[in-house]
Amino acid sequence: MKTMKRILIALLCCTVLFGVAPDVQAQTKKKKATTTAKKKKPAAPPAPVKTDVELPYNCNDCLFAIDLQLDRPYGPTTAPDGGGRMQEVVADKAHPNLFEREHNTVWYKVKIPYNGKLEINIVQKNQWDDYDFMVYKNTGVYFSNQVLQNKVLPVAVNLGQVDSNALAAAVLKANEAKPKPKPAAQGQTKQKKEAEEPVFDLPPAEVPTIGMSVDAKDKMLTKKQVGGFIQSIPVHMGEEYYIVLDNCGMNGQGHTITVSVHADAYEPLVLFYDRKAKKYIDVDLMILEKGGAEGERPIVKDEHYRGGKVKFVPGFSYTLYAKRDGYFSVYREFNSRDLMLRDTIMLYNLERTERGSTFPIHNVYFEDSEATLIGGSDTVLMDYVAMFLNHPEITFLVKAYVSTYGVNAEEDMLLSLERAKTVKDFFVKHGIAAERMTTAGMTRNEIKRAAAAALDTKSTFSNIKVELIITGKTTDQK
Repeated sequence: MKTMKRILIALLCCTVLFGVAPDVQAQTKKKKATTTAKKKKPAAPPAPVKTDVELPYNCNDCLFAIDLQLDRPYGPTTAPDGGGRMQEVVADKAHPNLFEREHNTVWYKVKIPYNGKLEINIVQKNQWDDYDFMVYKNTGVYFSNQVLQNKVLPVAVNLGQVDSNALAAAVLKANEAKPKPKPAAQGQTKQKKEAEEPVFDLPPAEVPTIGMSVDAKDKMLTKKQVGGFIQSIPVHMGEEYYIVLDNCGMNGQGHTITVSVHADAYEPLVLFYDRKAKKYIDVDLMILEKGGAEGERPIVKDEHYRGGKVKFVPGFSYTLYAKRDGYFSVYREFNSRDLMLRDTIMLYNLERTERGSTFPIHNVYFEDSEATLIGGSDTVLMDYVAMFLNHPEITFLVKAYVSTYGVNAEEDMLLSLERAKTVKDFFVKHGIAAERMTTAGMTRNEIKRAAAAALDTKSTFSNIKVELIITGKTTDQK
């Protein structure tokens, strides 16, 4: 009996050691894995997919033409569907160079803000679609009825057919031209030198399929001709033009249309840069054009502007306003004549509004041994007035400096403080609340260091006259 008990105990121990233990370990591992999974950060949300612009259901009639903004792409759109309630454009014997009928149309209209030549770029989602278009000049109140009766004729006609042979050849050529992967370089690799400012690359522009261009040779393309572009037509400030676009094919796709006026203009690259982070940043940007037929015209209105070319036309003035949370906003008024003298890049450095940010001012001047501002100091300081007026929540310190050899430290300390007060008074005079500012001059130790630097021929003497230092925000003090 004792022997049987011993055998049973031995079997029970083996079961525990070799049967249950592995299961326990597996359960422990599962628990650990579950715990680890809980600690993982959630995956970043996928990037938003660019959806097509839904064409209004009635835009295939002239009365409900879509308003286009100059130089702003509209699309990619959904496919035009049908000819609308009214067939405004129908060819007849007297007018053969019109649409034979409206297949799948969409009407657009655009106002002309300045003199030049009308350009139209249409990018088809499917280049095998057979898109045609015509341009009409608005003649007044009964314009749509006059178009319907063919009493108003188009000022530009593009009914050209798709050149299928050329399109097929272009597709083959594009496939052959695709770059092949280069073999990995052997040997030593050269270290790339970091640039002070990263290179900004514009996104690749889409190639238009059909349109109207100043470089085109054909004045008009009829149904029997093959081609994509016709010559631009002269347009004048205040005029309005209608564009009717028709896709003759069945089950076609959408498009993107951009209308512009070709004129002598300055087209710089407008960018915004964070020097601390050493990167370009997107901003909420508004640029208004003044002096046209409409008074003020927004040429840029983008809450997430990432940089790009902007067209400025001679004879107009402009207002630029850019903002972003955590940065000082930028406000500029300028004339197109001023821009012609500048480089091809308009770069704005956005300054942070965080505590401790410092703005050294070099080109402000005072009377010798006095606290009176002279020269063009007013113009320089007004830039900072505009900067701080747009952010009434910011408090800051005005600190002034003097050039010194340390002969009389007490006088230098007093003079630097008086100069700081002069700058503060200037700011108060131009609208900045006095309670937002404190003032400071140089300390005795700063006087000694400045004097030592002035006597040392190998040292570079600081040319900072005034410094503005952010001390906080009014909301921080509550």
